[in-house]
Amino acid sequence: MPVKRVARVERVAAAALLAALMTVAGCGSGGDTTTDSSKKAPTPAAVRLPPAHAGFDYQIGGAYPPPSDVRIVSRDRASSPAPGLYNICYVNAFQVQPDERDEWPADLLLHDGQGKPVVDRDWDEVLLDIGTPAKRERVAARINEWIDGCADKGYDAVEPDNYDSYTRSHRRLTADDATAFITLLSAHAHTRHLAIAQKNTAELAGLRSRNGLDFAVAEECAEWDECGTYAKAFHDRVLVVEYTDSGLRKALSDFGDRLSIVRRDIKVSTPGSEGYVRKTR
Repeated sequence: MPVKRVARVERVAAAALLAALMTVAGCGSGGDTTTDSSKKAPTPAAVRLPPAHAGFDYQIGGAYPPPSDVRIVSRDRASSPAPGLYNICYVNAFQVQPDERDEWPADLLLHDGQGKPVVDRDWDEVLLDIGTPAKRERVAARINEWIDGCADKGYDAVEPDNYDSYTRSHRRLTADDATAFITLLSAHAHTRHLAIAQKNTAELAGLRSRNGLDFAVAEECAEWDECGTYAKAFHDRVLVVEYTDSGLRKALSDFGDRLSIVRRDIKVSTPGSEGYVRKTR
């Protein structure tokens, strides 16, 4: 079962990476200058964006009937969409959940110099190796099958998680690798008439048009003082998930009249579960 992903970027390192990326905008990394990382994402056709400043619920930890004020809901790809609402399909696109590790070819898992898998210790998830054009294409082919499943179920959009995995790769992946890969996913999502969200990763928000990203899902952007970055880049098409009361208060104070904001519990649990929280004020 998926759980929430907190923005975990090291701010200083991220700023340095962004500066380098903007300096070489349009170029790939490590001699990759004529590969997929330099292609601009195609204009989406017949993609429906989420309604602006609408009631939102984040249900990636388990689906349940949305409250009456909700118009947008995000659910895990294993769940069905909520009838009559704008539905976003969550996929873990840059890392492998522990129970799915054996389903991936070993060479598509990122390894360190000693041949050991590179693991996101917060979630015990191995990072996917998107460090070359050929591997990006192979990983994207698998993720795109999940995106197809979202489209076939009737979702309106897709939310590929862990865009910021490169910051946890011990420099074996770069921001260029991440943006090249997300561009492959956005191009495919658009062919299936799905909008695609940027998940967290505020330092790359300025590249959203080049990468074909349509709106943002931002966890704890008030806590990290990032909501304004997303709001500017995505013209207020931002869905905010806060995990503390203080974060909710700050988000509402600064952006309550502009963005879609919800406070959830850290496990994104279902009603009746111990610790369940959902607040909008």
